Amino acid sequence: MADERERKILDRVQGTPAGFVRTYGDVAPGAPRVAGAVLHACQDATIPWHRIVRADGSLAKGSRQRALLEAEGRGCRSGALASTCA
Repeated sequence: MADERERKILDRVQGTPAGFVRTYGDVAPGAPRVAGAVLHACQDATIPWHRIVRADGSLAKGSRQRALLEAEGRGCRSGALASTCA
């Protein structure tokens, strides 16, 4: 069972709608590395981990993450999010 901090992070990730992204810092203000560690350890397949990106828009999981985002209508360019996408 996740502790309260982990649960809050996972709730924020879960609340990210399809076609949108948040940064690690958005889901764990002041502690983006904690968000990364929580997502890395998470085994819940319903958590949309692919919607969480680095602050510069780059993708932590490369082509796997890119494919999931593009399937939701979120375009990417050379490993980062396309700034022109909604």
